[in-house]
Amino acid sequence: MLDRPAEAPQERQVVGLAAQPVHVHQRVVHIPEHQNPVHAVQRSRNRHNVVMGEIMVVRHGETEWSAAGRHTSTTDLELTPQGEADARALTRVLANRPFVAVLSSPRRRALRTAELAGLTVTEVDQDAVEWDYGDYEGRTTADIRTEAPDWDLWRDGGPGGETPDQVTVRLDRFLAKLRPMLALGDVAVVTHGHAARALAARWVEQPVAFGAHLTLGTATLSVLGHEHETPSLRMWNAPPA
Repeated sequence: MLDRPAEAPQERQVVGLAAQPVHVHQRVVHIPEHQNPVHAVQRSRNRHNVVMGEIMVVRHGETEWSAAGRHTSTTDLELTPQGEADARALTRVLANRPFVAVLSSPRRRALRTAELAGLTVTEVDQDAVEWDYGDYEGRTTADIRTEAPDWDLWRDGGPGGETPDQVTVRLDRFLAKLRPMLALGDVAVVTHGHAARALAARWVEQPVAFGAHLTLGTATLSVLGHEHETPSLRMWNAPPA
């Protein structure tokens, strides 16, 4: 993922989205300590008046490479002290929240974030890993563009890594696995920056390139849900309360 340094909570903004049909809150939701983010908005029901579960997407805390803006996929880094502190801050929202399942990327930065946030991982899933950047692993966008000035991950993928089409297939498979779980309740997914953004794009039935419009900081919470029966982004890029 293109791991960027975490921004100050008050500066995080959701980018306005032009594609339709997509329902997006136009600002970051700042969550009071006593409030569960899943209930920050009215829960959706389908046409049979059945409450539908939501997907709580947790991006892992800061690493040394994310702080430096270096693409990090297969490199298995630990969290920085700041990343650990930010992950612990998520406990105020997540620790006592019941989830029917908690799925995590197998990377240490994701598993450690789940642990510090008070989540009990029920399944480690390879489909929740970060976009594989191939030969661009560990490099910043600025560095890559010194030799490939027009390079765009969302369009081109990484040489020797995953293409956008391959990421689409992987995340569609992952969502197909999650959807039946939502009949039972909410699901948490602990994952990575580009993967989370692409996952949200596919949830709202957009190409993965739509994720380019979804800024996402480290140690943030986002909610994929529904507006009636239509998949929507119920909350996006919310920092710890």
